[in-house]
Amino acid sequence: MACTIPLSSFRVFFTSSLPFSTSTTQFRNKIRVPYLPIASRLNSNSMSQLATDPTTKDINDTASQPENTDVVVQYVVLRRDLIDTWPLGSVVTQGCHASVSAVWCSKDDPVTIDYCSPEKLDSMHKVTLEVKGETQIKNLSEKLTAGGIIHKLWIEQPENVPTCLATKPYPKSIVSSHFKKLKLCK
Repeated sequence: MACTIPLSSFRVFFTSSLPFSTSTTQFRNKIRVPYLPIASRLNSNSMSQLATDPTTKDINDTASQPENTDVVVQYVVLRRDLIDTWPLGSVVTQGCHASVSAVWCSKDDPVTIDYCSPEKLDSMHKVTLEVKGETQIKNLSEKLTAGGIIHKLWIEQPENVPTCLATKPYPKSIVSSHFKKLKLCK
């Protein structure tokens, strides 16, 4: 993962001992640098090597993660009738709108905060399912509301058409039963 940082955040020093000519080196407005979580940046010994401090948690070390943890997942449900008639990019965009909206509306929820934490950004879990059409997506939204499942039913404007829905991030054990009858979107 990388983030973009304005060049003005850096001071660049050139000396005659550098192996390249500064007259041919050009900088643009921004440079791309690897993103490291704050703890890793503070404990890092070099730019290319993360710290080996035993107090630093390695998020890729599966042995350090408990096996019985419940995975946090976000469900996105699309309409099959739109998948078959709209351009694919338009349908994907609808799912993105619903997903971002559901996360933003629950941004202060502890599960959402954990789901979006810097250590977990590269390992988010989403399940994309489908329903037949408008009636089914409205019914699903009503059932989720009745079951206390926070979600966003995306209504495309100005057409006022419900296109998809997305839940806020939930532990899979809490939310999966509400989606058992739906098919994976293929």
